[in-house]
Amino acid sequence: MIVADPLSRLPDPDYHAEFYRDVPMKRLIAWFIDTVLIALVVLLIVPFTAFVALFFLPMVFLAVSFMYRWVTLTSGSATWGMRLMAIEFRRHDAARFDALTAFLHTLGFTVSISMVIPQLISIALMVTGARAQGLSDMALGTVALNRAAQR
Repeated sequence: MIVADPLSRLPDPDYHAEFYRDVPMKRLIAWFIDTVLIALVVLLIVPFTAFVALFFLPMVFLAVSFMYRWVTLTSGSATWGMRLMAIEFRRHDAARFDALTAFLHTLGFTVSISMVIPQLISIALMVTGARAQGLSDMALGTVALNRAAQR
């Protein structure tokens, strides 16, 4: 029997630590994998713009990153990097992400990663919190869980 937090249907980290074990490190590795995949997509796009995209490369990277994260989180509640690391996001009711939740999480991630202080706070929260939640996670009531522990 899984003991859930009284305020949500998510597993309680005190009783089911296996759901949250190594999640911060897995999220970091997944972020690197996702960043490489996004960079490869951007490299494929640039020639199709007659290399004009090079003048707007940060914006192209940001747009591709946003779409990649939103689409992959909507389709499987995890980016491809997260799937390789066997973690996925869940909402406060333990359901997978829908399109709106994925959009809001991606928006929060994009805003926090674009500024140093929110990103540092988010990292600190992930490393020190029992549920390994970043700022976007806390605002939305979402968590990243180990997929193997969910079965």
